[in-house]
Amino acid sequence: MSDSPASPTPYEVLGVHPDVSHDELRRAYRRLLRETHPDTGGTAAAFQSVQHAWELIGDPEDRARYDRGESITVDAVAGDSAGGGFSATMHSARPSSGATVRARSYGHPGGRSRERFLGLMREWMGRGAGDPDPYDPALVRSAPPEIRRLLAGALAEEATARAVTGLGIGFTIWNDVAVHPSTDAKLDHIVLGPAGLFAVRSADWGGPVKLAKGELVGAGIGPDEEPFHELHRAAKSFGRQAGVRFTGLIVVVPDGDLDVPFDVVRRGRLAGSMVVRRSLLPRVLRDGANAAGRESVDRAFELRTRLQEAVRFV
Repeated sequence: MSDSPASPTPYEVLGVHPDVSHDELRRAYRRLLRETHPDTGGTAAAFQSVQHAWELIGDPEDRARYDRGESITVDAVAGDSAGGGFSATMHSARPSSGATVRARSYGHPGGRSRERFLGLMREWMGRGAGDPDPYDPALVRSAPPEIRRLLAGALAEEATARAVTGLGIGFTIWNDVAVHPSTDAKLDHIVLGPAGLFAVRSADWGGPVKLAKGELVGAGIGPDEEPFHELHRAAKSFGRQAGVRFTGLIVVVPDGDLDVPFDVVRRGRLAGSMVVRRSLLPRVLRDGANAAGRESVDRAFELRTRLQEAVRFV
């Protein structure tokens, strides 16, 4: 269980309502310890998750601190939280005026997810006189999972944008790109550099993921979700209308959610697609999945011009 807004709360892990008594909480914990123990048919991951949930709220004082939103960290998601909580300030994709020359970056990473999060959060909170902060950690923790997932997605896109803007002047990044006027689909990031043109999805499912039979799976990924296939369809649709072909597809996840630095789809039409830890993404984009297929300067300029004409932001 991580500190991502998308991860299950300790109450959700223990299968109880946040208002339950301490005795009910303890009974649920003991029952789940027996059910999830590897010796009784459970798994080590589920057993550890139950133990960690109890560590957070098993002691009444710890539970009170958790319910107040204290001791929350989002470093693995947002990357720059100084004092905990969820920043209401969206990431700006504009290059800084400092000495370091950054990649050209356009659009507003995570912007649509932030807007949807705020809309649903305010609807869920109601219009009371108190006008609470929608980013208050305690409030975020108590929100429904579908609302928390929107914030996790926005934070993931913003963190990826920060990671790639340091690639340098040879790279151009477009964020939150509309796939087609007739659909709601989008590409989180399009990255053009010497190693090629990449369609990138930033994701945070609130827990570990892995490749299985050419697709990503994990406890936080819904049964109807197909992250790589969805990214492939979006990239293909955009590429067709823009007249470009993507070199590769990349899904980026928080470092702690992938057991290996990266993994590659080996077979099928998605062969070569990658899932990558966020910290490794700049290196992957510099080297490319196939360094022999590097774009010439003239070709990169042509692609950049074509993309600038075709890109529309959500």
